[in-house]
Amino acid sequence: MKLFEPIQIRGIELKNRIVMPAMHLGYADQGYITQQIIDFYSERAKNEVGLILIGGCWTEILGKGMDTMIRIDSDEAIIGLSKLTKAIHEGGANCGAQLYHSGRYAFSIVIGQTPVSASAVQSSFTGETPRALTIEEIKQTEKNYAEAALRAKKAGFDAVELIASAGYLIPQFLSPLTNKRDDEYGGDLKSRMRFGVECVQAIRDKVGDDYPLIMRISGDDMMPGGNTYQEVREYTPVFAEAGVDMFNVTGGWHESRVPQITMNVPRGNYVWLAENVKEVVNVPVMACNRITDPLLAEQVLLDAKADLVGLGRALICDPEWARKAKEGRFKEIRQCLGCNQGCFDHVFLLKPVECLSNAAVSREAEYQIKLADKRKKVLIIGGGPGGMEVARVAKLRGHDVTLYEKTYTMGGQLNLAAAPQDRREFKNLVDYLCYQMDLLGIKVVLGKEVTPAVVKELKPDVVIVATGGRPLVPNIPGVDGPNVVISWNVLAGKVAVGKKAIVVGGGGVGCETGLYLTDHGSITPEQMLFLVNFGVLDLQTAFDMARKTRDVTIVEMLDRMGADISRTCRWTILKTLAMRGVQMLTNAKVAKITDKGVVLENGDVLEADTVVIAVGTVPNNEIVDQLEGLAPELYCIGDCVEPRKAFEAVHEAAEIAHKI
Repeated sequence: MKLFEPIQIRGIELKNRIVMPAMHLGYADQGYITQQIIDFYSERAKNEVGLILIGGCWTEILGKGMDTMIRIDSDEAIIGLSKLTKAIHEGGANCGAQLYHSGRYAFSIVIGQTPVSASAVQSSFTGETPRALTIEEIKQTEKNYAEAALRAKKAGFDAVELIASAGYLIPQFLSPLTNKRDDEYGGDLKSRMRFGVECVQAIRDKVGDDYPLIMRISGDDMMPGGNTYQEVREYTPVFAEAGVDMFNVTGGWHESRVPQITMNVPRGNYVWLAENVKEVVNVPVMACNRITDPLLAEQVLLDAKADLVGLGRALICDPEWARKAKEGRFKEIRQCLGCNQGCFDHVFLLKPVECLSNAAVSREAEYQIKLADKRKKVLIIGGGPGGMEVARVAKLRGHDVTLYEKTYTMGGQLNLAAAPQDRREFKNLVDYLCYQMDLLGIKVVLGKEVTPAVVKELKPDVVIVATGGRPLVPNIPGVDGPNVVISWNVLAGKVAVGKKAIVVGGGGVGCETGLYLTDHGSITPEQMLFLVNFGVLDLQTAFDMARKTRDVTIVEMLDRMGADISRTCRWTILKTLAMRGVQMLTNAKVAKITDKGVVLENGDVLEADTVVIAVGTVPNNEIVDQLEGLAPELYCIGDCVEPRKAFEAVHEAAEIAHKI
């Protein structure tokens, strides 16, 4: 595979084209390297990753993001950074440090003073207005970047990466939205790129001619009135001429209202941004964002759209991604879902980065697979993600595992979550875990419900109840009417829904049901392109037909739609629903359901062919009390304890599996 061909980046040779981009993990202690960071990156380094970029590493107090980000602003940081680079090199990977300055994205409460930027333009990301850097301060900032680069070199990093993406300090100088200066650092594009060029030159002068310098850029800012892919074609050759050896191309700013990494973004959606840069520079270019599959990564390289591929959350999710791909074990790869629940959401919640699909993330040392002291007979009741994960880990630890699932389908509620096209990536985890059941030889019994009699017959040492939940049916007059259906049955494709539908409940399941009901218009996008290309329909007519879906209204009694949806995904789901014409009513409580629709408490009447109930989940745990005393150890995980998300089910499963 071309993916595993070596490539030269100025003074170093990477053993392959797989790069783990810098991502904030939240594992640092007051900016210093911890054993947790070393364990995390060591696990990836020993599994065939070519280059690991660490960071962001803040270069000065004004550029600091938060205490749990890595610092490289003083020589005191070199000791810890050296331990990290040593561990990565011992694993067989090269590594680089990302030089970070948040600019107006800094919080005054964190840095203890007013944030700085090119100009005093308020940030919608922080809500704060920065002050403009003086010329003297600009020169000092450039010097700080260079000094940080030298520290990286002294600490053993093989390269440095200058971040000029996502709306941080350098893009704030580049963009006309945030650069209103009237001196030599503002005005036309040539003047606005001056700061970035001088940063590159300062770093090059400090680290020497043989040291690789990478730049991470936004291939398009995706900010109305900001820089587009066209301006990028103008300034990347200038940066290359100044001394950049490789471009790492992503998209957007943190303030952009265009999704970048959520699961509704098509796989490989932003590869074209890297291709756009590759057309105008003569240095290697890396494509990023939503590349999770080895075959897609390989095709990107074969088509010469990029020279390397960035696998960020793909390598968080499965540290063995590269090794499995190299060995052709594609079905064994635990592919990133793009759910954001453990990674991006945790960043905003100021929590360490974890992963829905992989409970060992951030616990690499603690969750190393170790054979159990005593082999036990383990019975698992329920084949959802929690049940399958506890089965997988318990089997790897040497236990005798049997899993019972009362239906004929594994995966539980994840199958429902994956029903809308925009959420289908959830199926990745179901497929991975089902394959693990076969690969590990775990005995799975389908279509049989576990009773106390079954447990008595099997005589297990351990019983783990993972029976999940069931849909809550509210006590609303008319809820048992012929035009009323349950959202779970809709998402499972078991019931028909009319052209005009009302979804009662605007939580996660209600919103996902709204997506599902509006997935298909009169024609599919594929049909649209065919009909336009052959002149049957004009583009606007075809587009209108593709958007012509059911008439759907979601009714939510709270004042916030999608309140239980993950923070960094919620806005993308609500925006998609709005684009599809779904009406979303908040502070609206259903008083009764009739054969013509629903009546709200305020007296409003909403007509519909079908009323879909999506008001929540209750634990499916009746069997728990019946099992008391039937096995030496009894545990409950997931929704049968309390309705939550798959994240909690998988993590509770791993905890129990490592305990028994």
